[in-house]
Amino acid sequence: MQTRNICELARTIRSKNAGSFMITLEIIFNDREVYERVKATGAITAEAIAEAYRIPAEQVLDFMYYDPGMGIKANLRRASASGGPGETDVYGCQQYAPLFALEIPWVDR
Repeated sequence: MQTRNICELARTIRSKNAGSFMITLEIIFNDREVYERVKATGAITAEAIAEAYRIPAEQVLDFMYYDPGMGIKANLRRASASGGPGETDVYGCQQYAPLFALEIPWVDR
């Protein structure tokens, strides 16, 4: 089956702080048709995100498609508190790279 990498399809892939104990991941599209096609594949799920991050699925606390904003959002439990001992990214803004591994089933129309 043909696939396309999420980096080819999404406008923005980012992460950010979501409080002391969570990081928010966002995948945002600028084309409604592309967003709907990605959503319809079912390739991006809480489980797929957990697999990309090599974490237990229970650490993906929230997962949702946000249709008005053409986005996908998930919250991950941090391994350690923001700013705490051993924590390496206080703002959570450098945690998006594992999402680059997501492959979406895709057939060009």
